[in-house]
Amino acid sequence: MCGIVGYAGGQSALDVVIAGLKRLEYRGYDSAGVAVLADGGLAAAKKAGKLGNLGKLLDERPLPSGTTGIGHTRWATHGGPTDANAHPHLDNSGRVAVVHNGIIENFAALRAELAERGHHLNSETDTEVVAHLLAENFSACGDLAEAMRQVCRRLEGAFTLVAVHADEPDTVVGARRNSPLVVGVGDGENFLASDVAAFIEHTREAIELGQDQVVELKRDQVTVTDFDGAPAETRAYHVDWDASAAEKGGYDYFMLKEIAEQPKAVADTLLGRIDEAGRLTLDEVRIPDHVLREVDKVVIVACGTAYHAGMIAKYAIEHWTRIPCETELASEFRYRDPILDQRTLVVAISQSGETMDTLMALRHAREQGAKVLAICNTNGSTIPRESDAVLYTHAGPEVAVASTKAFLTQLVACYLVALYLGQVRGTKWGDEIRSVIRELSQISTEVEKVLGTMEPVRELARNLADKNTVLFLGRHVGYPVALEGALKLKELAYMHAEGFAAGELKHGPIALIEEDLPVVVVVPSPRGRSVLHDKIVSNIQEIRARGARTIVIAEEGDEAVVPYADHLVRIPATPTLLQPLVATVPLQVFACELATARGNEVDQPRNLAKSVTVE
Repeated sequence: MCGIVGYAGGQSALDVVIAGLKRLEYRGYDSAGVAVLADGGLAAAKKAGKLGNLGKLLDERPLPSGTTGIGHTRWATHGGPTDANAHPHLDNSGRVAVVHNGIIENFAALRAELAERGHHLNSETDTEVVAHLLAENFSACGDLAEAMRQVCRRLEGAFTLVAVHADEPDTVVGARRNSPLVVGVGDGENFLASDVAAFIEHTREAIELGQDQVVELKRDQVTVTDFDGAPAETRAYHVDWDASAAEKGGYDYFMLKEIAEQPKAVADTLLGRIDEAGRLTLDEVRIPDHVLREVDKVVIVACGTAYHAGMIAKYAIEHWTRIPCETELASEFRYRDPILDQRTLVVAISQSGETMDTLMALRHAREQGAKVLAICNTNGSTIPRESDAVLYTHAGPEVAVASTKAFLTQLVACYLVALYLGQVRGTKWGDEIRSVIRELSQISTEVEKVLGTMEPVRELARNLADKNTVLFLGRHVGYPVALEGALKLKELAYMHAEGFAAGELKHGPIALIEEDLPVVVVVPSPRGRSVLHDKIVSNIQEIRARGARTIVIAEEGDEAVVPYADHLVRIPATPTLLQPLVATVPLQVFACELATARGNEVDQPRNLAKSVTVE
């Protein structure tokens, strides 16, 4: 959540910062602001609402031109989304400006201290105390980076801080603890941001900042230390996608573009994973094979859409490896005293690699001696860095808040982990693994076919735009798909939508069925799970007999469902465990089109953020 941009160089800092903030809009925000160092002073502007509101303010009251500046898009935590609570926050002299992501847990005590010393604070935020503390410490030491280190040693919680001071007109200083911050290294200019997307049009060379580090940025120099001032080790890396990958490419919404990119994303996630002998070679998995052979339990931790991917992964891992597997909501994991030891493998799934609940869960797991394997889409992010191993999904940037291609690529990565465990432990023969890999390799073509047949789904969505409720049913791996379909509709259309295991229908949810209620049913293949198929056909009959409007997703050739489907959506026939890769796509299209028909903002749904960096 929230977006941060900092710049020191030769260009107009305001132009660079505003452009960077626009690229970070996907993170979710409700106010925005900028600060520029110019003419020996500091000028700032901030406004509640979208960046357009800030743009109008800047048109009315332009800021002076400068080459050093910072900017922020805020998602409200402490205090509502008002002009006063928007960032940057200044000290009483107006010489220091600070922007902040995260939560400072001891801000109340610090605020009380400042008030006793005569400071007047103008907002309800936890952030403003940092500006005042920085001003005090700078007055004592005369160095902004040192002042930042002193302040950070007093702060508790999770935070990214970026600050400027009028007395150091060519310097931007940043700090991070449990919240993302990355350096962009240019030619005669340097950048700070919460995501590389902010500076990708200027440079693809980046430096990842580690935990509890402070960075001092000048146009031709980057200095990184720990909070005590000791030189800190950093890792430089090259971003392997360019600015065009984050543009809409002719689509009305990023989400539409990202849905269309799924065939390529799925194929890219498989690239380089198979050697010439047909064996899986997951080079990023740095856990030795002999350790994986000793694993006696797998625990998957994730949130939201990633959690649904983990639920599907449980079926694959247990089927292919015979290792017990649990799927846990990361936000609940460490609070229930989970049973973990050195023979437990924890798989942490996160698109951004910064999901705070998942990060806290993996830290708890490592404290208990478990090995952690991260599945992530973002190179250099915190979760992969703090894990024992990582499997990158290579989906490319996902800008829309509601996840689509990240979900499918997370599924592919989960299948690869399951197959790799089966290979290492000898529970799957080589030819069996090669057979599944061949089937996975064909999935991108099958997803492409599904995308080419979606106009009836769009028309159906438009016809249902006035409905208040949609239910989703599924069995086996179709149950998590139903949950994901309901989640997408909640996120985008702001509708009541629930996913249920179809077998649970008669244990309560059938009471919800009424005349003309839309119910989406994900039907398993009659070839792979014939018993389950027969059961779910019975479920369809039950709800249709009570007046529901049945929307049935079934594979080509399944004729048993035809008499009971008011609307039939065909998907290619695929192996049972892989069916979610094609069955989810119509649900994504359905939610996107229904939200559009209701006039909602598809890429940035209300109250949501792309990267959830607070617990």
